[in-house]
Amino acid sequence: MRDSSNVFHLAIPCKDLDETVDFYVFKLGCKLARRYEDRVTIDFFGDQVVCHLDPHSIDPDPKLYPRHFGITFKDRVEFDNLLKLVEVRHLPVFTPLFTRFAKTVEEHSSIVLIDPANNLLEFKHYIDPRMMY
Repeated sequence: MRDSSNVFHLAIPCKDLDETVDFYVFKLGCKLARRYEDRVTIDFFGDQVVCHLDPHSIDPDPKLYPRHFGITFKDRVEFDNLLKLVEVRHLPVFTPLFTRFAKTVEEHSSIVLIDPANNLLEFKHYIDPRMMY
């Protein structure tokens, strides 16, 4: 098991550092950890997302599968708070709120956002917390 002091790290491309900071920090509410000429490091809900300036590697036609990342909320209140943030701050939605695997033990609510570099972010909440993994 991961010690709570350890941090998951993900590196993704971005096309513009200013719009990346605007999306992740000022709109989504994440914390800017570091900024350099070629990348920004974001505290993404307790884990580290590094957005590297690489406009030539941006996917012009993103698909949810197989490439996305995000947060699975254990607490429904936290998920609902994210949904409110999406609405209030008019965050760009790739796939609106939907229910997956309805009426099964794996039932969960999900919403997919798209960042300025077409990276897809899925946020979800399972009714049964044992299904988080």
